[in-house]
Amino acid sequence: MRYLGALLLTFLCWGSLQAQDRDSIIRTADSMINTVLADSVKANIEKKESRAERRVRTREEKERDKYYFKGILKDSARLEIERISRVAWRRSLFVPGWGQYTNGGLWWIKVPVIYGGFVAGYLTFDYWNYFYREYQTELQFRFNNNGEPSDGPLGNPNFNDQSLIRQRDFARRNRDITVLVTLGWYGLNVVEAYVNSMLSNRWNISDDLSFRVTPTVIPTYPSGMAANSRLGVSSLFTPGLKLTLNLN
Repeated sequence: MRYLGALLLTFLCWGSLQAQDRDSIIRTADSMINTVLADSVKANIEKKESRAERRVRTREEKERDKYYFKGILKDSARLEIERISRVAWRRSLFVPGWGQYTNGGLWWIKVPVIYGGFVAGYLTFDYWNYFYREYQTELQFRFNNNGEPSDGPLGNPNFNDQSLIRQRDFARRNRDITVLVTLGWYGLNVVEAYVNSMLSNRWNISDDLSFRVTPTVIPTYPSGMAANSRLGVSSLFTPGLKLTLNLN
């Protein structure tokens, strides 16, 4: 009877293990089927998304990012500051000085400075372009006439072809640099409009400036005691003035 009970217990344990194995196999198969179905559904969704729909989705995501900063919703004040700043730099991009006029403040000084820079850039460009054309015309004349100089101001025989080429390249280089500097000045106009708008709207910058001058004493290091001694008496302090600036 004892052996029969042990045999029955062994049989029951073996049956339980087989049932657990079947359940684990069924669960694994179900999870694999669910994964395959999810991947197929995702692939079908991505496949069905057209290019136009993708552009719309990307545009909506960018529009949403305007109202969030690192996942935090921006308040109305920050959104308004960003809108005003965008208006300022875009106006300066279309018409130089327009953004400075929009920001207010010292625009009546900034706008003449901006256009003065453009005028200086144009005059410098015209200066170097004139010399470039003169040297180029002389070289072209000598090339067409077997090296004979022309009757113009550069027709001096002492000016050989190599020196004319060097001067022409020098004038062309300065002319091109003038164009780049003028473009940089144009970009600086846009940057100034944006930065000034951000600073003037984020912080209260006042033109009220005051200062105060008061007497003070400066501690003297031991190594300088001998130099600051008068009548054989060493001083640990040196008199001075303190300037205090107040920005309101």
